[in-house]
Formats: sequence, C-alpha cells, structure tokens
Amino acid sequence: MNATGTATSARLQTFSMPDAGEGLTEAEVLNWRVAVGDLLTVNQVMVEIETAKAAVELPSPFAGRVHALLVEPGVTVQVGTPIITVDTDPSAGALEPPPAATGGNGVANAEPQASPGEGSGAGAKIGEVSADGRIATLVGYTSAGASTARRPRRGASGAVLEPTAMPSPVTCTVPAVVGDQEREPTAAASLSGRAPLAAPPVRKLAKDLGIELGTVRSGRADGVISRSDVENAVAAKTTGAAAATSVGTSGPRERRIPVKGVRKMTAAAMVASAFTAPHVTEFLTVDVTPMMELRQRLRRRPEFADVTLSPLTFAARAVCLAARRTPEVNSAFEASPEVGGQDHIVLKEFINLGIAAATPRGLLVPVIRDADRLDLAGMAAAMRDLTAAARAGTTTPAQMSGGTFSITNVGVFGVDTGTPIINPGESAIVALGSIKDAPWVVDGHLAVRKVCQLSLSFDHRVVDGQQGSQFLADVGALLSDPGLALAF
Repeated sequence: MNATGTATSARLQTFSMPDAGEGLTEAEVLNWRVAVGDLLTVNQVMVEIETAKAAVELPSPFAGRVHALLVEPGVTVQVGTPIITVDTDPSAGALEPPPAATGGNGVANAEPQASPGEGSGAGAKIGEVSADGRIATLVGYTSAGASTARRPRRGASGAVLEPTAMPSPVTCTVPAVVGDQEREPTAAASLSGRAPLAAPPVRKLAKDLGIELGTVRSGRADGVISRSDVENAVAAKTTGAAAATSVGTSGPRERRIPVKGVRKMTAAAMVASAFTAPHVTEFLTVDVTPMMELRQRLRRRPEFADVTLSPLTFAARAVCLAARRTPEVNSAFEASPEVGGQDHIVLKEFINLGIAAATPRGLLVPVIRDADRLDLAGMAAAMRDLTAAARAGTTTPAQMSGGTFSITNVGVFGVDTGTPIINPGESAIVALGSIKDAPWVVDGHLAVRKVCQLSLSFDHRVVDGQQGSQFLADVGALLSDPGLALAF
C-alpha cells in the first residue's frame, strides 16, 4: 500500500470511506466487525461508522481475507480515506505486509520502513527486535525507541508480543488475536498506558459519564472492566471533587466533550437557520379533552391494537390536515444564487413530516414521507417504526432528509411549551407541550380539563402573520374538536 492507499498488488483491494449520504464529508469509525486474517464474503458487514446523520453498517464489496485495518475505532476520517485492504485471492499464498499504514488523517506514516530483504532486520519474526533496533510487526518495522506505547499483541500461537511504538498519532493497528477470538489487554495494563479491556456498552457508559477507562481498576480476576467498576469510579470522582471543594483545594471540575457527529451537524444547522430565516413564534393554549377521550375509544378498536396512539400522533395528523388550508407553511424559500436575482417560494404538494426524536446520539429528525396520505392508524405505525429505528441508531441518512415540515414533542419531558428553531430548508415547525389538568371555562362554568400549549415558529419571509395564525388555530381546533376533520 503506498501513501495514497492504492493497492500494490492485483490481489489487494482497498476500501475507502464512502459518502454515506447527501454530500457528508467525514465519518467516525465506531467499531470493526472483522479482524485481520478474517475471511470476508461479498456484502458481509465489516465496519460500523457514524456520520453526522446516522450510524451506518458498511458491507464489503469484496470477497477474500482481511489484510489490514487502516483506521482505529473512534477516529474520524474524511470521505475517500482508505480504511481497510482485502486480499481477494488468499489461496495464492501469503502477501508481503504493506510498507506503510495510512493513519486516521489519511496521510501515510512518515517513519521509513524496511523491506523484508533490507538490513539486518530481514527475516525477523513478528515482535523480534532487529539489529538496527526496530521491531518487526504485521505492517513493517517501527522504531523500538518511540515513546507512544501500544497494546500488547498475541501471535497465532498465543504468545504475548511486545507493544510496538507507533510513529504517528493514528496508525494502522492489528487487533490482538488468540485463536479466532479478538482480545484486549488486561485492565492492569490499562493503568500503565495501554488500552483497557471492556465491552462496548461499558465503553459507551464510561464515555457518557466522562470517565477515562484507563483510570478504572477492574474488580474481576480477568481484568475486564464492568459497569459497576465504572459506576464506582464515578462515585469516587464525585466524592473526591466534593472533598476537594470542602477543604478549598482545586481539582478538575470541567469536562470537554468533542463536538462531532450528530451534535456537530445539529449545531451548524441551527445556527444557519437562526441567522438566515427571520423567526416568528406564536403560542396557543388548547383544551384537548375531546382528543384524549377519542384516544381512549380508538384504543379499543382492532385496527389500533398494534400501534401506540400518542398525543403526538393526533398532532401530526392535525398538522397535515391544517396544511391543506395554509400551504405556505409547507414550503421553502429559495434564494437566487446570483446577486439581484429572482428569489422563489417553493410550495410543496406533499408533506414529508419530520418527527424530532431524542436519542443517545443526540436529537434526530427522521422523516415520514407523504405523511399527508396516511390515516391516523398509518401515521401511528409510521411514527412507531421511525422513532424505534432512531433510538436504536439504525436510521439511514436517507430517512432523515427531504423533510418539508417538522413537529417536536417537548411535552414528553414535562415542558409546557418552547420556541423551536426551523429546520433548514423548511418554513415552519410546531412544538407540542405537555398535557395537564387545568381549570377551564366550559359553557360558562369552571371545570377541570386536559389542556396543552402549542407553539409555531415560522419563516416570516414565506409565511405572513395572518397565515401562521390561521394554521396554528386550525391545528388547535382539530385537537380540541377532532370531529372537525370531516370539514377539512
């Protein structure tokens, strides 16, 4: 493999980080599903990546044996960066190791590499130190005196190999293998600067809690870090911080979280929307007691037996109906690319409804396509499937693009209302607040009713105040009297 990631043999095929959807420029390698030496079949999932929109599993376009993994898990690389090489004819015999490994930044390592026939290191076994002071590895030779320690590795026989020193911050690494099973080093080694041993869910827990796994001691004999070990580390950290504060000493009281993936895209999109579209937000308080009563009746019908009829389902259906009378809310402002050119308002004859969903990866907005064609049961089923996929991290970039109108349910968190920011490329968004018992005047008498607040943010370049008010009033009327749907 040369510095550009081009195959050096007709047998070797390089797979580069693809554009997972809609012009994304980078992605993070979450975890490898294969190891060096594994046999691959066409369309076998080999790696899971995370883009700014979704976690995506990438299948292999080649059949053969994994020759090298070029990017470590947790590293973000640009689209087009080589990430894996595959030997497409493993039966033809062993291949020479690649002379250089491409790091996570897409640049080949600068350390000179010796060929198998050069110098006193020729013919050295993996892990042996040659006469010139370098260590033979599966990816060539590296300096034995470099300062960056790597995890210990095991050969096919199970013998522990010395950790290699890496010439650049991100280089090609080969997972340790014992038989057919990939192994991590012991947790005791993690305290000396080597990679700790923990299952992926435990790693994620530690990341979410701001705990470095390398500082956690395992309570198990095999050195594997468990959830309880991480939780104990959090408790110790909290206790230590409180004690430091009580005696007036200083200590680490901040955490730095990299802005990447979904959070990075969300931040950029919200800034672009807030400072491009002139936002106007209106509010409406609605008595939704009739809607809640209808919900109870519909739950007993067989066509709704397998779906969840949430208030958000009714709100989504009401939005689609109300948009028929105020189509401007389901449109987009298209600015001319030329100075002084003709701008346009693009009215959409369909509604691709975005449903904001809070997930462990951040806020996602999967899209129900042609939502205006769905009845209430169809809307409920579509929302169930999309939100489940979003929370499981299996939503594709295509399922989160092309929205024309969005709705967010802040009420699920007990919030009364809010001022949502319009998604770029759209002209309006509705927020549904929590539904609570409240005093309400009904036919001149005070009664306790189910009440919620709606808010509508719209782009004033596209939607006038009269149009926005009419749309919000229509949505409220449909929720307070669902029978009005017959008149829309």
